[in-house]
Amino acid sequence: MTQYLLAVHGSDEDYAAIDPETMQQMFEETDRFNDKVREAGIWVFAGGLESPGTATVVDGTGDAPVMTDGPYLETKEHIGGFWIIDVPDLDEALRWAAEGSKACQGKVEVRPFQAEPSEA
Repeated sequence: MTQYLLAVHGSDEDYAAIDPETMQQMFEETDRFNDKVREAGIWVFAGGLESPGTATVVDGTGDAPVMTDGPYLETKEHIGGFWIIDVPDLDEALRWAAEGSKACQGKVEVRPFQAEPSEA
């Protein structure tokens, strides 16, 4: 089995355009999707993220860490939430991503986690 990140992407404008009734429906459909992922036994972890404005970037590559408010990347779209699932292959991850995308009414990026290095 391989773990995959299913990341929900959107922009502040996308989220601002959603009326409260639609937002509530999205939450309910996402909750149902979460339950289905758990029941399928592929759930590892999931969560929603606060807005990018709450981010702090830490650069520890110099003599002393430098901390900067705000997101690392200046981009219109950002990750609003994610799931980590454990499934046999990419095809299965894509199937779940399509269902999650429909539930949360947003685009979902699918990326596999790197395999653990084998010990010699």
